[in-house]
Amino acid sequence: MSSFVEPADSLTCYVCDKEKSNWSCLKSQTCDKEDKYCVTTHSTVGLGKDKEPHISKYCSPLCPETNLNIGIASFSASCCESFLCNLSGASSVKTSYTVMAAGILASLLYVLRAGL
Repeated sequence: MSSFVEPADSLTCYVCDKEKSNWSCLKSQTCDKEDKYCVTTHSTVGLGKDKEPHISKYCSPLCPETNLNIGIASFSASCCESFLCNLSGASSVKTSYTVMAAGILASLLYVLRAGL
């Protein structure tokens, strides 16, 4: 039975790789023991309507927090340290409890719909 129980100090983060929408980043993952941060990166390249966003979320032992904008390209990374805290895209705006609850509900509905 103990093999199904996660250690109390394990962090859980949303994970995705180079998605175009934050709605595509609702899969969660229990992080490795050495991972202390949930990281969200957001990058865009292009001009005007040709701008393409790329969102990635992952667990990390380090916090690569940064914000770079050179006009035709931008990159930002934000970090947090609590259960499913990287729900929203990388920005300086803190996630509200309402948005956090909506993300958790969406994750639960996804799991139930998949029949897991």
